[in-house]
Amino acid sequence: MRPAPGCLTSAVSELQRVTVLAGGVGGARFTRGLLAHLKDAHPDGAGGSRVAVTVVVNTGDDMTLDGLRICPDLDTVMYTLGGGISEEQGWGRDDESRRVSAEISAYGRGWDWFTLGDLDLATHIVRTDLLSGGATLSEVTEFLCRRWRPGATLLPMSDSPVETHVRVAEAVDEHPAGSLIHFEEWWVRYRAGVPATEFVQVGLENATAAPGVIEAIRGADIIVLPPSNPVVSVGTILAVPGVRDALRQTSARVVGVSPIIGGAAVRGMADACLSTIGVETSAKAVGVHYGARTAGGVIDGWLVDETDEDAVASLADAGLRARAVPLWMRDVDATSRMAEATLALALD
Repeated sequence: MRPAPGCLTSAVSELQRVTVLAGGVGGARFTRGLLAHLKDAHPDGAGGSRVAVTVVVNTGDDMTLDGLRICPDLDTVMYTLGGGISEEQGWGRDDESRRVSAEISAYGRGWDWFTLGDLDLATHIVRTDLLSGGATLSEVTEFLCRRWRPGATLLPMSDSPVETHVRVAEAVDEHPAGSLIHFEEWWVRYRAGVPATEFVQVGLENATAAPGVIEAIRGADIIVLPPSNPVVSVGTILAVPGVRDALRQTSARVVGVSPIIGGAAVRGMADACLSTIGVETSAKAVGVHYGARTAGGVIDGWLVDETDEDAVASLADAGLRARAVPLWMRDVDATSRMAEATLALALD
């Protein structure tokens, strides 16, 4: 709930729970900066923060490969917060090797365009083993995090399989025009270069939010939509039944951080995703796409980069409290300052 004028200091001191709705690299790096800021600003006296952070992670990129269940965004967040990520790539494990994938390829199996590292394979093997034994994805994620100690509670958006597929507008390789291919194939194999007509969340009709997800939204003091892909990362989380309604009804302030700077995606090919759904690649357009809660949308505030400062006034006209600050996540310190500005926007 928005604090009364003059109560910002009190609101900051009473901050207890922050919930983040995250995709992969962008959401992971933002959350790492958020935890660094909270550790400094709200220490618990034991080297951590007294503010509890919950990260609801997109599982629409999940797939089965070589008989193993792969959860790209969950693993990216877990490895990043746990200190095992490849900083150069932004995904996968640090100091990785690929001997197993090479052997699988030698048998004529596997997907050459999506190579799994040996260390990363261990995570997928353990996950698949636990899932086959009857554990839910939430239970498996909790088990994996016992090793990585991410400093936040990680929740999959749903325990039910929901996979984002892309309907291609033209034939490509073995896929005829109009067919659905997995998002990861479109994204990694084709670098989002094949024209698409829509994104389809296969399995969404039978999905429910994972245990704790709705509670994390309803019980938060602040909710953050980090600079993750607004269409296939945050957008997929919002599509899970109950999540959008919970965001609209929560008493928490909901703020977002633009993944677009100066008319270009900070990372990846988010412009191709936005184009597919008819949204301009601009900080203003993405903020308006999420929409103000006062007008049936899901956010109250929207942080843009300094280069997009001229969008602040028009965002205000759309019902969004907006502010322009540096948004390049060059390192943890810069991202910590960015997270601080995000919380300040929510509490101001």
